[in-house]
Amino acid sequence: MSTLFQELLKYIGAIYPEVIVVTVGLTVLIFDFFVDKERKAFLGWYSLAGIIIAAVATYKLMGTSGVFFGGAFLLDPFSTFFKFAFYAACGLGILVSINYLKIEDIHRGEYYALMLFATTGMMLMASAGDLITLYLGLELMALSIYILAGFMRSDNRSNEAAIKYLVLGAFSSGIMLYGMSLLYGLSGTTNLMGILAFLRGADLANPVLFLAMVMLVVSFGFKVGAVPFHMWVPDVYEGAPTSVTAFMSAGPKVAGFAVLLRVFLYALAPLHGQSTVIFSILAVLTMALGNIMALSQTNIKRMLAYSSIAHAGYALVGLASGGPDGAASVMLYVFIYAFMNMGAFGVVIMLRKAGARGEEITDYAGLGKTNKMAAFLMLIFMFSLTGIPPTAGFIGKFYIFKSAVEANLIWLAVAGVIFSSISAYFYLRVIMVMYMHDPKGEFKLATAPSLALALAISVAAVLYIGVLPADLLNFAKASIAGIM
Repeated sequence: MSTLFQELLKYIGAIYPEVIVVTVGLTVLIFDFFVDKERKAFLGWYSLAGIIIAAVATYKLMGTSGVFFGGAFLLDPFSTFFKFAFYAACGLGILVSINYLKIEDIHRGEYYALMLFATTGMMLMASAGDLITLYLGLELMALSIYILAGFMRSDNRSNEAAIKYLVLGAFSSGIMLYGMSLLYGLSGTTNLMGILAFLRGADLANPVLFLAMVMLVVSFGFKVGAVPFHMWVPDVYEGAPTSVTAFMSAGPKVAGFAVLLRVFLYALAPLHGQSTVIFSILAVLTMALGNIMALSQTNIKRMLAYSSIAHAGYALVGLASGGPDGAASVMLYVFIYAFMNMGAFGVVIMLRKAGARGEEITDYAGLGKTNKMAAFLMLIFMFSLTGIPPTAGFIGKFYIFKSAVEANLIWLAVAGVIFSSISAYFYLRVIMVMYMHDPKGEFKLATAPSLALALAISVAAVLYIGVLPADLLNFAKASIAGIM
């Protein structure tokens, strides 16, 4: 009996960061009944405290590895790296939401619970050692995001965003299940290690195997917003509450690339020659469409939506490169992207107040004269998204393109540099409007301590990583070593 109890404790010890996040989410739903409308911010700070405790628990598990629940759950440095990224995305998402929900008059406890449940799904995706676990984590994340996208029930744009995301998301999930079914039919297992063992002795020219791989690429491509599976991104990003857009542009995208790395560079590693061709084509298409379509946007949320598509393309360059360096560059890039994109959306939220959405680029006219600090923050985030040193965005793109050159994909690196140069136009246009246009009138920003904290953390991370990237890069390389 004591042995059984010890085994149970060992298993609980492996998943207790996930248990913490779920528990906090469930208690938020309970506390929501007893907290009046004016004090809903307490639920946000309570949720943030839960995320911090989970991060501490994960930190204590660093250096610990193991396979649990029959191979369904993996505790390794790879999953640990991504969990810290999820904590950052969720924590910053909570901070930018507290005041925004009050302005929009949608301050309800289930909002924070859904963010925590979505984060739990991401954590399961990163630790998935089995296709079934991967699917369960992905659906937990997706269902929570579907509801969050439509959280402004009185807003038709929000309703439209939720319906589009739900319908297209369900379609992509169906395709993923077909791909997983084919893999299971061929290998006789859903375990990632078992699939890898099967492929090492299998006929890699099997068309059914290729079809399964393509189906997985399609479904995961939808989750990260890669072309041509991007059709939901602009409308959902524009229609969803801005705080939700900020969160979904960071957390789910990072989770999607965690799965892509685990599945394609580990379980399907013998198929790397075929997947390289597919990811290279997707990378070029994604970078091209994302950057070109962003050029003509006047709504900043829609511009950042197409920008998000383009950045998925840059990350796909690293995925196409493969190898430890390519994988580490993807991990570094998506970690950086979470901070700079959350920061940009944080500034957008500052311009939201009663009677003004603050979503048009023209709304930023003269911001450099009326609020120098807000303009400076947006400048830093736009520079980082462009890839201008000494910001973190430059470091991320440098290592992505470096990995492509080392993998003899020089043409792909050149394409990335060209499209990155094109992106300078629409990012720097925002800066030009802020500093070179006259203000339209007095515009008081919607500031709050929680939002200020989120922006301070984001800009500090962007500048610190931009100047001293070695620690994060070494962390990424050490984390990927366990699966490659």
